[in-house]
Amino acid sequence: MDDPLSVREARRRARRGAILAVARAAFLEQGYAGTSMSTVAQALGGSKGTLWAYFASKEELFAAVLDQLVEEYGPPPVLDPAAAVDRTLEGYAVGLLTTTLSPPILALNRLVIAESARFPDLGRLFYARAPERKLAVLAEWLVAQMARGALRPADPMRAAMHFHQLTLGRQTRTLWGVEPLPADTETIAADARAATAVFLGGYAT
Repeated sequence: MDDPLSVREARRRARRGAILAVARAAFLEQGYAGTSMSTVAQALGGSKGTLWAYFASKEELFAAVLDQLVEEYGPPPVLDPAAAVDRTLEGYAVGLLTTTLSPPILALNRLVIAESARFPDLGRLFYARAPERKLAVLAEWLVAQMARGALRPADPMRAAMHFHQLTLGRQTRTLWGVEPLPADTETIAADARAATAVFLGGYAT
C-alpha cells in the first residue's frame, strides 16, 4: 500500500510543476508586468488561494521559473582545475553560447531587459539566479589557473566577466535581431575558439 505521505508529496510536486509550466508560459508571452497571480490561477483553473499556498508572491513565482529554466538549459558547469586552459575555456564558451542562444533563454533575456527599468529587482534576481552563478564557477577556476601560473594574476571575477563578454557577442546580436540563430554547431565552436584566443592574448602568462 502506498504511503499516504508519499502520495500527498507526489501530488504536491505535480501541482507545483503544473503551476510553474503555466507561469513560465505567461511570463515569457505576456511579460512580468502583464502577468499576475490572478491570471496564473485562472489559467490553472483553481483558486488564487491555492496558488498562494505554493508561492507567496509573484516575485517568488518568477524566481522559481528562473530556477527551473537555469536547471533545464544551463546549470553551472564543473570545470577541471588540472585540464588544459584553452580546451576548458573553449568548452565553457560552447556551453555558454548553446544555453544563451536557446529560444527560451533568449525570450527570458528579452523579458528581463524590457521589464528591468520598471522592476529593478527583476534584473537583480535574474542576474543572481543565472549569470552570476556561472561567473562564480568560472572565476573559481580562473583562480586555480592563476595559482599554477597558467594565467597572469588578476581579479578573477573581472576576468570571468571579460570572457563572458568576449563570448556573448553573437547572443547580443541575436537579441537585437541583427543575426538569426546559428544554423550549425561549428558556428558556435568558432565563436568559442575566437573568444578563447582573444582572452588568452590578454591573460596568459
